[in-house]
Amino acid sequence: MAKDDSGKLKTTPSSMGMIEPRFRDIYKSFYKETYYTSTTLDAKTKELIALACSLVAKCEGCARGHIKKALELGATKQEISDAIVVAVGIGAASVVDMSDKAAIHLDLHHFE
Repeated sequence: MAKDDSGKLKTTPSSMGMIEPRFRDIYKSFYKETYYTSTTLDAKTKELIALACSLVAKCEGCARGHIKKALELGATKQEISDAIVVAVGIGAASVVDMSDKAAIHLDLHHFE
């Protein structure tokens, strides 16, 4: 545990500790309604989607939690790999999109 300037031990802030409770409640309600409520997608599929989204969003804690939950729901290593590969593709596509926009803005025509 780290110490602050006065030498006192600092504790790690809780998740969403800087968000007003009423907004945390709104988020938690939305998350529960969209993530845990039964829909046409089964829980394992939702978990694999959540894993891919977490990776693209660069949320390490989220990814770890979604991998764990996917395994608990019976996801195979191949299914988890597929979700990761989809995230890699989306991540790469966002780089291409950003570079395309820069090229348009700067009127660049490399390799054409």
